Amino acid sequence: MNIAIFTGGDSSEYVISMKSADQVRKWLEAAGHSCFLVEVRGNTWKVHLGKKTVALDKNDLSFQKNGERFSFDFIWNTIHGTPGEDGKLQGYFDIMGIPYSSSNHLSSALTFDKYTCKSFLKQHGILTPEASLVRKEIEPDLEALASLVGIPCFVKPNNGGSSFGIAKVVRYEDLQAALDKALQEDHEAIVERYIKGTEVTCGLMKKGDGFTLFPITEIVTENEFFDYEAKYTAGMAEEITPARIDEDVARRCHDMAMDIYKLCSCSGIIRVDFIIKGNQVYFLELNSIPGMSEESIIPKQIQTMGLTMEKVLQQVIEEVLGP
Repeated sequence: MNIAIFTGGDSSEYVISMKSADQVRKWLEAAGHSCFLVEVRGNTWKVHLGKKTVALDKNDLSFQKNGERFSFDFIWNTIHGTPGEDGKLQGYFDIMGIPYSSSNHLSSALTFDKYTCKSFLKQHGILTPEASLVRKEIEPDLEALASLVGIPCFVKPNNGGSSFGIAKVVRYEDLQAALDKALQEDHEAIVERYIKGTEVTCGLMKKGDGFTLFPITEIVTENEFFDYEAKYTAGMAEEITPARIDEDVARRCHDMAMDIYKLCSCSGIIRVDFIIKGNQVYFLELNSIPGMSEESIIPKQIQTMGLTMEKVLQQVIEEVLGP
């Protein structure tokens, strides 16, 4: 098939998205497909053709090469952040009638909004740390926030990833500065209770009537938390797969991940982050477009299973296209 690998985007995760796209292209080409990187940056959408680029026609998602018009049979979405992870592009792909690798527009919008996703899942019995939402245009009540979630706490951009703009607040006096930092990344911030425990993450994908569950990864870092530096700097964090947790706890992580996948109507490969304290498993957030770069967790989990990325990505395509 002719596959467009959408990459780039308009968030701080642009560089990570480009790295993911390069890896995905290699795997899909090894699986026998013809792949084209489509870089999205604001209103400029361009197709990479070797060292040059050509404009993508947004009317029908086609482009011209040597006088010949090319169109796409499938879209692999590697855009972390807006507009690829928040549902905007998915709605556009649906209008164009082109199948794609990720969750649909409603599921993507729900899971990208951390506070809304946590609130929705909490109603369905999913345990998650207490949290509050702060909007840029509304002056926050810092005392009320600290009373609700406690100190220490985490402050994060509500719509964002790769740990950009995140801070761990250990003193009340630092809460406002942390909010200012998060609100530079997004118009909303989420203030979340800190739970001291074991951080793990679980990848999974739909396959037929069931799921393919990837091994759970335990994340250990010398930093205050798994921040951007720890994620993308060699030696700053240890990602242990499979995680050093009890079988019963691991099973509950997998069960909760499957429940969350179904409740949020996800598609394709997702990654769900948890914190484990004792025997309690708390949901943190869901990544509907998980990283696929060399440093990313999902490829390492799949490798640990003894599977090839080419085979797994092909399974995603077949699941989307159906029989």
